[in-house]
Amino acid sequence: MVSDDVCPEDDKKGEQKTGKKKVLFLCTHNSARSQMAEGLLRDLYGERYEANSAGVEATAVHPRAVSVMEEIEIDISGQRSKAASDLEDIVFDVAVTVCDRAREACPVCTTDLDLPSRAPKAREVIHKSFEDPAAVSGTEEEQLCAFRQARDEIRGWIVETFG
Repeated sequence: MVSDDVCPEDDKKGEQKTGKKKVLFLCTHNSARSQMAEGLLRDLYGERYEANSAGVEATAVHPRAVSVMEEIEIDISGQRSKAASDLEDIVFDVAVTVCDRAREACPVCTTDLDLPSRAPKAREVIHKSFEDPAAVSGTEEEQLCAFRQARDEIRGWIVETFG
């Protein structure tokens, strides 16, 4: 379980301090898993956590991710895909890599390292890999099923970890 301690002194310059822990979900393209995780954390525990997501590279939010989140009445259609380097000025309380490629290709600097880097910085880094639903081929229903499975696995992990 993630600690409830908040250290607001490291917020991005000029950003309003919310008293919430800042959480960053990272995956390859910031299109599905990390986007669903951001929406789920915001919906489930938005009063305690500020949810963010980014990718090794930014693409677009996957339409099937939007669709399966709408099924559980969470709207992520307004979220946008961001590159991790876009968030280099923010110190997150927790960064979660949700795929193996992000873990390898998108380094997150812990705050105890004083390295010049365009990588996001976090006090705690967690790796929890989820299967990529966008990699599933088949019928539309089979692909939606893969997105639902990923959504439900991510939700369960978020409840267990942040709840």
